[in-house]
Amino acid sequence: MTPEDGAIRINVGGFRRRLLSKRLSRFPETRLARLLRCRSKESILELCDDYDDSENEFYFDRNPALFPYVLHFYNTGRLHVMDELCIFSFSQEIEYWGIDELFIDSCCSATYHCRKMEPEDTDWDDQSEEGSTTSSFDEILEFYDDAGKFDKQPLGSVRRRIWLMLDNPGYSVPSRLVGIFSILVVLGSIATMCMNSMSEFTLLDADGRPREDPRFEAVERFGIGWFTFELLARFAVAPDLLRFFERPLNLIDLVSVLPFYLTLVVGLVAESSPALANLGRVAQVLRLMRIFRILKLARHSTGLRSLGATLKNSYKEIGLLLLYLAVGVSFFSVVAYTVEKEDNEGLNTIPAGWWWATVSMTTVGYGDVVPGSVAGRLTASACILAGILVVVLPITLIFNKFSQFYKRQKQLEVVMRSCDFDGGMKEAPSVNLRNYYAHKVKTLMASLSNMSRSSPSDHSLNMSLR
Repeated sequence: MTPEDGAIRINVGGFRRRLLSKRLSRFPETRLARLLRCRSKESILELCDDYDDSENEFYFDRNPALFPYVLHFYNTGRLHVMDELCIFSFSQEIEYWGIDELFIDSCCSATYHCRKMEPEDTDWDDQSEEGSTTSSFDEILEFYDDAGKFDKQPLGSVRRRIWLMLDNPGYSVPSRLVGIFSILVVLGSIATMCMNSMSEFTLLDADGRPREDPRFEAVERFGIGWFTFELLARFAVAPDLLRFFERPLNLIDLVSVLPFYLTLVVGLVAESSPALANLGRVAQVLRLMRIFRILKLARHSTGLRSLGATLKNSYKEIGLLLLYLAVGVSFFSVVAYTVEKEDNEGLNTIPAGWWWATVSMTTVGYGDVVPGSVAGRLTASACILAGILVVVLPITLIFNKFSQFYKRQKQLEVVMRSCDFDGGMKEAPSVNLRNYYAHKVKTLMASLSNMSRSSPSDHSLNMSLR
């Protein structure tokens, strides 16, 4: 099939070139070199997408932007990888043309394999905003999927309106009013709990024992009634009852009312059996759990939800911060104990030095334990400076994550507030579908790459059987 001038015509997605047959034959295992050995049109079409007999031109439906790298390989015998290339697309391209990765030049080999084999080690804050956009789009799809489930349920339209009103405080005017009222009830409940602990509002019974103020008790019961009604209403109109308590905000609603009912049960059991009078202490602990109601404000606050998501996804940074603190506290407590144990009673043991080092490294500085000697003060100065560095380093990473999650929550809120399931969407979600698709393909390729290298023994066995 080779013409008389010893060259063939290649058309790669509109990119045309004439290639010398003797240059292609230097690499007989590549796709273009195998074309030279074909003796029928059927065998040619197994290697290319189309073939023009009159022009003797081979057509390949491939990316023309990557083919110059293949041409450079045939000219020089080495592959080079530019930093702006997608490493997975490049890997697929050279695999298609039958070029082995061993031909990548030494100047690019280390970077290439590092980017290909360890895509999951990319630093979080070095990524572009595609990750935030992709995650936002996933949440938007989940939101519309939940809203679409009402179409197959009885009274689906009515239940969907109630669900949107209760779960999305900014969706409509009624939902805003419900949200404002819920915030006032939460703040009123927390305020009464705080005032009930103050001596100015304490009431005594005939025996001189403190008792509940009827006004505070009425506010407490009203708040519990509203929280219970809110939880049951959300549960009744939830699109998926089995996954209702998988959402953190719904668990917070449950925890906010559960202590009250457990306190009632414990009180009834303690009154019915004098032998169980110690259960009253359990009731006191349960009453203190009412403070968890403040977390209900997360449903109405973008910042609180972003903070929760940041803490959930920053366990590595938080673990790193705690590790740094533990090492610093252990080191400086021993040094402070060594130089102050004879003259300072507050640092006469290493565990006592832990408390002092923790307070100093976190720059709290209670002042209850103070080193007196010159060596002790120098140790304290070093401890404080080390604490500043230890705290600042991971905090930067955590703050970057918080910014991304906050932006993502704002995007999600805009989409939720613009939806109108009865008359169509008022505004389409502003999501770059190309970036979303590219991110998903990259994730899939990374997973396949990890799977392929997770069992090297199986790969070696297959090669040996061949």
